[in-house]
Amino acid sequence: MRKFVVAGGTFGMGRGLALHYLGQGDQVTIVGSDPERGRQVLDEAGRLGARDRAAFIQADLTSVAENRRVIETVKATHDSLDGLVNTALRHFSQRVETPDGFEGTFALYYVSRFLLGHGLTELLEKGDNPVIVNICGVGMTKGRIHWDDLSLKRGFGSMAAMLQGGRATDLLGVAYADVHRGGRTRYVLHHPGFTDSGTSSLKQPAKTIVQVLAKVFAQPVGKSIQPIIELMDDPSGRGLLAYDRRKPVDPGLPTLDLGDARRLYELTSHLL
Repeated sequence: MRKFVVAGGTFGMGRGLALHYLGQGDQVTIVGSDPERGRQVLDEAGRLGARDRAAFIQADLTSVAENRRVIETVKATHDSLDGLVNTALRHFSQRVETPDGFEGTFALYYVSRFLLGHGLTELLEKGDNPVIVNICGVGMTKGRIHWDDLSLKRGFGSMAAMLQGGRATDLLGVAYADVHRGGRTRYVLHHPGFTDSGTSSLKQPAKTIVQVLAKVFAQPVGKSIQPIIELMDDPSGRGLLAYDRRKPVDPGLPTLDLGDARRLYELTSHLL
């Protein structure tokens, strides 16, 4: 029986992956901020006959302290891990600053994944075929890291924040593979493409626009998670693996620059 942690596992692709692995007989710890959604996914696990293999941790993953609490909770209940899946993401229409001083999108899309990945590596290295999966926008080159203003205090825009989070997550994968050279844990960056994962975090008129577009262009969750499952279950490969809709991403892209990855890693470590 494999053991997984799914951050953002109460909706969208995170929920789909959590229920898939519960259905396969594995143990899954689901992390999410909404207790009602947590109860719903546990009820679904019960219908699959997997309630005893499912756990829910309620946590606000924009908070550094909450991420650290999740790490300590998982360490207290697990002797090893086979996978960490990071899918938690939320659209902030206005600038939100966390108590730690991070812009909300950056905190959830990047800082949380930084903390969970590095913080759970000790357990992952004890797994049979350990993997970290980040659902992100790898392969895209739009957006940039605002090195002198990571919290976007000077000129916040929701799209600029989302793109910076995506580019930071790309560099997170590069830095993780660099820091943990020789480790057994694979680090998978995967861009699933436009997926109908719901619009609960959006406000009008963006919510209606995305709903209409999703009906025409978006893949259903069940289809979007299949390539991720294939990558998670594939024992081959080591270090960083990056895919844009299952096609390998050129490691020479400027958005995967090792120098920038090291710079962001050092800066983040200092801020934390």
